[in-house]
Amino acid sequence: MFLLLLLLIPLVGALLSFVIGRNEASAKSVAIASSLLSLGVFIYAAAQFTSGSTEIFSFAKPWIASAGLNFKFSADGISVLLLALTSVLVPLIVLSAADKGREKSNVFYSLVLFTQFTLVGVFTAGDLFLFYFFFEAALVPVYFLIINWGGENAPKSAFKMFIYTIFGSLLMLAAMVFLYTKGQTADLEALKSTAALMPAKVQMLLFGAFIIAFAIKMPLFPFHTWQPNAYTDSPATATMLLSGLLSKMGVFGLIRIALPMAPLAANEYAMIVTLLAIVGLIYGSVIAIKQDDIKRLIAYSSFAHMGLMAAGVLSGSVEGIQGAVFQMLAHGVNAVGLFYVAKIIFDRTGTRSLSQLGGISQQAPVLSVLFMIILLGSVALPLTNGFVGEFLMLKAVFEFDKLIGVIAGLSIILGAVYMLRLFQNTMFGEVKDSQLIIADVTGLERLVLVIISGIVLIMGVFPNVILKVSEPAAVTLLDYLSSI
Repeated sequence: MFLLLLLLIPLVGALLSFVIGRNEASAKSVAIASSLLSLGVFIYAAAQFTSGSTEIFSFAKPWIASAGLNFKFSADGISVLLLALTSVLVPLIVLSAADKGREKSNVFYSLVLFTQFTLVGVFTAGDLFLFYFFFEAALVPVYFLIINWGGENAPKSAFKMFIYTIFGSLLMLAAMVFLYTKGQTADLEALKSTAALMPAKVQMLLFGAFIIAFAIKMPLFPFHTWQPNAYTDSPATATMLLSGLLSKMGVFGLIRIALPMAPLAANEYAMIVTLLAIVGLIYGSVIAIKQDDIKRLIAYSSFAHMGLMAAGVLSGSVEGIQGAVFQMLAHGVNAVGLFYVAKIIFDRTGTRSLSQLGGISQQAPVLSVLFMIILLGSVALPLTNGFVGEFLMLKAVFEFDKLIGVIAGLSIILGAVYMLRLFQNTMFGEVKDSQLIIADVTGLERLVLVIISGIVLIMGVFPNVILKVSEPAAVTLLDYLSSI
């Protein structure tokens, strides 16, 4: 019942916001109310959730029973944490957009809420084709957000993103249809036994199709070339959705689909995918150091973080999977915070160029303090949210292969370099002519940044709350993989 509400509330909110028409205040109010109501329902349900149980978050009804198709949704510990991320971030993203008027606001807010609806579907789908439907549907609202409210090159960047994603998704669909024809069911749990009996060569083809689809969505090297332009040219809201939430669908798909549906191939190809992930991690970090545009710098930082998450998942250890899950949450929060700071700076100065910025802390001390807290989370300082996940993933990768682990560890140094450079060039130094008078954050801006900063610190101080929720699901997955 709770899961059904989490699906329906944003969907109904999206429809209501759309039919409001051109009344921006009403559309905005519906979006805020819907996202907060979803958060309230999730908090109430989560308070009753027991690790390892899917009873609270489950819903199943026959669709085409003769064909083995059902409307089945359920959430284990990993799914619940990603539902938590979605339920928390969407209200913050809506609030971050509410301080600015825009044309077709009803369409704008309805697209944001529809994105939330698709994300809940992805993270809870228990049917193979339901997963595919929501996985693809999540791209649609973000695509229209980009082309309608993005920059000058937004249509080109959105089209490139669309082409990349569709290419990977067609491969994934072919693999799913093949699995369905062999198992005569689309139930994810039932298909595990079907997949386990398939020859190694068949599993390798399935894994190849899945990994390409999910690598594009994350993205992983070398399927990342759509990401920097899409993040840079998108409006802030779409960038927050892409980096904070949609990129997590790729890592989640790796855990929920690729590993259990091709266990032999996952073990066989783990080293190759991990090498590509680490290459992307170092490459993204180095390129981030060279960037002058704030959004582009954060985009490459996000690309680098996703590589380490994929390596953690494929390490074959509980620490690796738990670290990846924890880092998905931490990165989602930090990415939304960083891109929101970039939006605030651009709104006040008219530029995102590091060479044209400086001295903002002299006039906006509250912004600089909150920015620093979020930034420290991103560089994985102990007692912030970024530390626990990164530590667990690096430990897992080091145990998987010591040389790769040492190389991956360089990301800590490189991350500190580009993030501290970002902070120094914006907050310190001389005040440039383009920013002689800058107002500090107030109202909604301060509220959003304070909440994000609070989450950064709370997750860092109390990580066991999250780790205890994800552990049973991680152990269950690895037990299954080791039994094949």
